[in-house]
Amino acid sequence: MYDLIIIGGGPAGSAAAITAARCGSKVLLLERGHFPRHKVCGEFVSAESRVLLSSLLNDTNLPARTLSISSARIFLGGKVFHAPISPSAASITRFELDYALWEAAARTGVDGKMGLAVHEVSGNGPFSISTPAGDFQSRALINASGRWSNLRLHSEQTINHSRGIGLKAHFATPDAIRTVDLYFFKGGYCGVQPVSSASGDQATINVCAMVRAERATTLGQVFALNPQLYESSRDWRQCTPVVTTSPLIFQTPTPLRALVPQVGDAAAFVDPFIGDGISLALQSGAMAAEALTTYLRNDESLAAACNLYRERYQRELAPVYRNSSLLRRAVNLPGVIRSALAGLMSHRKVAEYIVRKSRRTA
Repeated sequence: MYDLIIIGGGPAGSAAAITAARCGSKVLLLERGHFPRHKVCGEFVSAESRVLLSSLLNDTNLPARTLSISSARIFLGGKVFHAPISPSAASITRFELDYALWEAAARTGVDGKMGLAVHEVSGNGPFSISTPAGDFQSRALINASGRWSNLRLHSEQTINHSRGIGLKAHFATPDAIRTVDLYFFKGGYCGVQPVSSASGDQATINVCAMVRAERATTLGQVFALNPQLYESSRDWRQCTPVVTTSPLIFQTPTPLRALVPQVGDAAAFVDPFIGDGISLALQSGAMAAEALTTYLRNDESLAAACNLYRERYQRELAPVYRNSSLLRRAVNLPGVIRSALAGLMSHRKVAEYIVRKSRRTA
């Protein structure tokens, strides 16, 4: 019997596991895949979670090896706008980040098992989890299995089930940029930023795009959708395979199902261009573990602990999803309105306001 079982070993699941183990809980962390691996992700860690990430990683040197990002460039309507990022964000590859968090969880005493898919969950506290390696029991359960797990049922709250796809790869470039660049075009966007690895005179950048399938299905096709992006990409050399994900579903966050906290993408998928996906994963994972600790210490019932998580999530994290949805709609408005929006963004305080409203409010 474990105190807590967490299904999914990405940033959200590892953050929950480390937080719970440090509070004295006996934790089992199950991951159906293997680390390290590349994932479709902007690989942008906002300032709001850099302190949390450093705390979770503790004695690793990964935070010291990351690149700081202190400004953004937004390419919209043939123009470019600059927005400061203060405090600065970090650029960290998911190939390194996910494995570093998994290893940190192991050092904290978490029992981690890779390559083990969960077939069925039963019970309502205690829980029984069925896997090919046998059944496991726990007093509490957290779902960090992401958007497409068989444990994740999409509700009627879907607000935009687009035919969008996500594409990501690393490229080598002779130009060493130190900003996060967002290129918008009809039907999507492409984000470009430096990542932590580099060799010789070639810098390495992460290129991650979200685009409607009728507009593009390859990164080369994506580059052609924005003249400024196309010009920049002419000197890039692909150095990792392209990874993809689809379809992209945006919906109202559901932080709790029955008596199981949902964390990271299991709760909701946030618009990638706001750059807060990793941050929301880390924060929601730690938040859920903290709430369940009150139950595991016999201070609250399981229902009360779960409601504590849901209320805090709705207060502190849910506004990010609402604001990002508004921004997504704005950048997909007709051309003349997008041009007006671009004019507004030329004002520094407007750009600062937009960045601020797409971040955690507490």
